[in-house]
Amino acid sequence: MGMMITPPKDAPGSATPAILIGLFVAFGGILFGYDTGTIGGILAMPYWRNQFSTGFRNPKDGQLDVTSSQSSLIVSILSAGTFFGALTASPFGDLLGRRMGLVASSWVFIFGVILQTASTAIPLFTAGRFFAGYGVGLVSALVPLYQSESSPKWIRGTIVGCYQLAITLGLLIAAIVNNATKDRNDTGSYRIPVAVQFAWALILIIGMLILPETPRYLIKTGKMEKAARALSRLRRLPVDDPSLLDELAEIKANHDYEMAIGKASYLDCFKGTLGKRTLTGCALQALQQLTGVNFIFYYGTQFFKNSGIHNPFVVSLITNIVNVVSTLPGLYMVEKWGRRRLLLFGAIGMCICQFIVAIVGVSISSTVSNKVLIAFVCIYIFFFACSWGPVAWVVTGELFPLKVRAKSLSMTTATNWLLNWAIAFSTPYLVNSGPGNANLQVKVFFIWGTCCFVCIAFVYFFIYETKGLSLEQVDEMYEKVSKAWESKHFVPSINFREIEEELAQNRKASLAEVEQVVLRKKSVAGAGGVAEHRDRVSSHGDERADEKV
Repeated sequence: MGMMITPPKDAPGSATPAILIGLFVAFGGILFGYDTGTIGGILAMPYWRNQFSTGFRNPKDGQLDVTSSQSSLIVSILSAGTFFGALTASPFGDLLGRRMGLVASSWVFIFGVILQTASTAIPLFTAGRFFAGYGVGLVSALVPLYQSESSPKWIRGTIVGCYQLAITLGLLIAAIVNNATKDRNDTGSYRIPVAVQFAWALILIIGMLILPETPRYLIKTGKMEKAARALSRLRRLPVDDPSLLDELAEIKANHDYEMAIGKASYLDCFKGTLGKRTLTGCALQALQQLTGVNFIFYYGTQFFKNSGIHNPFVVSLITNIVNVVSTLPGLYMVEKWGRRRLLLFGAIGMCICQFIVAIVGVSISSTVSNKVLIAFVCIYIFFFACSWGPVAWVVTGELFPLKVRAKSLSMTTATNWLLNWAIAFSTPYLVNSGPGNANLQVKVFFIWGTCCFVCIAFVYFFIYETKGLSLEQVDEMYEKVSKAWESKHFVPSINFREIEEELAQNRKASLAEVEQVVLRKKSVAGAGGVAEHRDRVSSHGDERADEKV
């Protein structure tokens, strides 16, 4: 196994256009990360606290501030917006298309930014955060959808993982801008960080107007000629190239098979193997939030300040830099190690770090213990950023067949935001002191550590290895492999074009049963079909040989 991520020797055309397009679309993560990251610093700005306070004084410093309930509302309303945005991403993506759906989402986001920039009191600021969140929720479901449907299978994980890299860059930029404006004694202290978001949305809109629609969406809507032209741009091949036509035919045959079984409603997404995949994706996204990472990025500045750490803005900046840098090795490991191994590695590391932070925090209170706390928070961020950060988006982008991909992906993303909202809403009550609050302080890390322990078991029992498989081959794997830990041995053997006719005649038969019928017919015909089939299986097996965990 080489150190570099390289395309298969028989890969036709060039993957460069698809990679560059996938990397640009990942820019949507900037909206997500920046909008998420900016609020923590804004809540700690002296001018903003004075301007938006309704008379409450913080007992820590005696200065005007917002109450725990107001802080909870302001932070969590974004997540409420993103939850509803993610749920409605399916009609956006299926009716407008993946490309124009992202354009429309960006305009919704811009409307929310306008309201926040214009605000001088909590109600309008909160309304702006809801609409901005609605736009972010749409984008957060449509970006991985676009990337998964347009990327070559051998580097799909890295490309989709770049969405998480863009999120971390957004968080870092937010920390830098907040640090630059926090001492201003005017509305610019919070309006500048908020208004910067106009730039991110406009860049995404302009780019998406130029880029092609995904070939799989065009096939789903019956536009084969447009699909061929789109795939031609992605693969840098003529529209009549045999390998390009073969790829299109395989995608269409797989989709025709899915549609022959019947159209899928939201309820159907929870039946059979589809239900297994939907619940796996929802649980994966929920657990990504329950690792506690957004506690650090939402409330990290305030938490470090209340823990007695001087200059919490700088500490927050450091954690964001660690987040960005640590995502980079994850983009490499997701294709070299595979999804399962990387998620297990991350869950074990995060679990250990969270419990160390909790134990040190409740046992000792000194300058040394503060340094230990910061150090292990940074190590925890490394484990998250190189594993659960990007890979959760990669796995959910790969799980679903074309006919339900937008529906199921919108539900898994909405689950992420639902837990994001719950954590953002409950954290002030869990951590802060005062009447009605649990005053857990650093003990909250025991909760995150326990959730990370659950992550370990979840990955082993429920996450299938999808590295190196096309999206259509992932469908085949879920039809044939019943246990996640056996997925590392799976070798794709079905060509949907070869079995399309038999599938049409035996709609109630399983893929494995239809495949055996086709092979028997070939064998009887004496065409050497079985040997040819085995040779093809063997060549696929070579590509998957490095995935065993």
